[in-house]
Amino acid sequence: MVEVILLERVEKLGQMGQLVRVRPGFARNYLLPQKKALRATKANLAVFEKQRVQLEAQNLKRKAEAEEMAGKFGKVSVIIVRQAGESGQLYGSVAARDIADSVTAAGYTVEKRQIVQERPIKTLGLHPVRIVLHPEVFVTVTVNVAQSEEEAEMQAKGIDPARRAEEEEAADRAALRDTIAAAAAENAG
Repeated sequence: MVEVILLERVEKLGQMGQLVRVRPGFARNYLLPQKKALRATKANLAVFEKQRVQLEAQNLKRKAEAEEMAGKFGKVSVIIVRQAGESGQLYGSVAARDIADSVTAAGYTVEKRQIVQERPIKTLGLHPVRIVLHPEVFVTVTVNVAQSEEEAEMQAKGIDPARRAEEEEAADRAALRDTIAAAAAENAG
């Protein structure tokens, strides 16, 4: 285990200024290159203490900007059109890059690394996705995955397009049966 000083809040790890013990690979490959932490040496502790006020002020400024941006998000919903099988399984999945591109196209600038997906999106429907604007500020957008724009509009209204297609098919079959029965009765009589 390696001891590091956090330079910003890291989810599930700690707050700015905290000394935490992490695995060497996590520190070497993520925290240190992303400038989220410093190795906990006496020299780095002294440097951090000198810069603490400045770092906290920068953090508050970035947090205020992120909160302002979060206020502009409101209830954002984006549509992603994908091909899928009859059961609603996508051929492939919706990646963070696709979501970031769709949200950016909707007028909000976000990067792929800001998208937090609990699991990949592999089915049609409405999926909530978190976007981290700042380590302490996040918003949730609704990703509407559909096979067409019309289907996406139906899903947004709460109508299940697959179920509706099945109901229409059943109604068509019933109408066809009635027509055949009527024709058979007419021919018999």
